[in-house]
Amino acid sequence: MADQGPTLETARLILRPTAAEDFDGWAALMADDASKFIGGPQARSTAWRGFISVAGAWAIQGYSMFSVIEKASGLWVGRVGPWVPEGWPGTEVGWAIAKDAYGKGYATEAATAAIDWAFDVLGWADVIHCIDPENLASQKVAERLGSTNRGLGRMPAPYEEYPVDIWGQTREQWRARPR
Repeated sequence: MADQGPTLETARLILRPTAAEDFDGWAALMADDASKFIGGPQARSTAWRGFISVAGAWAIQGYSMFSVIEKASGLWVGRVGPWVPEGWPGTEVGWAIAKDAYGKGYATEAATAAIDWAFDVLGWADVIHCIDPENLASQKVAERLGSTNRGLGRMPAPYEEYPVDIWGQTREQWRARPR
């Protein structure tokens, strides 16, 4: 799958389409309590369905979440990128970072590259982040990215009962932000 889309690089990270070798890291992330704001801990078989959905979006939509690889170690440390399933409340760039990689600024670094790509290559005019009101860490990432809380949003089924705030900004706000 890695050749189905672009590879983006930051100072410390490689962002590339999902590949088969990423599944163990993905499954570990989704089994951990770290997944509580993205659907909650899942069995490996359930995590597989989400993994394949993200990988398949590259083939169907031409974009999807990138696998985030730490350059120094070669380890899969999360997923970050454009995500717009059917019924989604907008053009999202989302993130989920493995617990072992918390506190390193990877979500902000990877999301910056993914937002640049979404605006420059995909031509998006707006980007959102769907964030649980209790997820303070993701709210801080959104703030570092220059996004603001636009208020309560509604997710499509089967997530319609999950509370979510919609954070976001326009392409013009993104380009005008201090760097």
